[in-house]
Amino acid sequence: METQTVWHNYNSEMYFFILKKVKDKNAADDILQNTFLKIHKSLPQLKDSSRVRAWVFQIARNEIINYFTYNPLRLRTADDRQDISDGYQSVCCFNKFINELPDKYKQVIELVYFKGEKQKDAAAALEISLENVKARIKRAKDMLRKSLADCCKYQFDKRGNLTGEPNCRVCEQ
Repeated sequence: METQTVWHNYNSEMYFFILKKVKDKNAADDILQNTFLKIHKSLPQLKDSSRVRAWVFQIARNEIINYFTYNPLRLRTADDRQDISDGYQSVCCFNKFINELPDKYKQVIELVYFKGEKQKDAAAALEISLENVKARIKRAKDMLRKSLADCCKYQFDKRGNLTGEPNCRVCEQ
């Protein structure tokens, strides 16, 4: 089997598979290109041509993982909080709400989102279970959502994205 045959049979299906995972057309194009580069290099090593579809999609999944590993959608560091709030279109009271979180939630948020630690590493650093880290992150996000909705009157769309203009009782004073 040749690379051209694999391309002809699977390129559009793989592109939409990748696009569904990364939700970015440019990233999907890059990942598809990297995937076919690896397919081209490794095709002579494929032993069972009846499993080519599973094989190429496994390569695509690995490339998607690489994309998220090397291009994390994480916030930078705790020192960059001003940049973070700028990234959120200067969401009023954002830093205030982070600082008002109870310490056990604030620590997890800072480790995972501000310092870019993996949840597993945060669990080890805080000497708690991974499940506990995940639960604390969820609770902290819920608290932040409530604070933004109550104080600033921001709304959240179906996908959980922050929308609307601030109507903050604290900032108006």
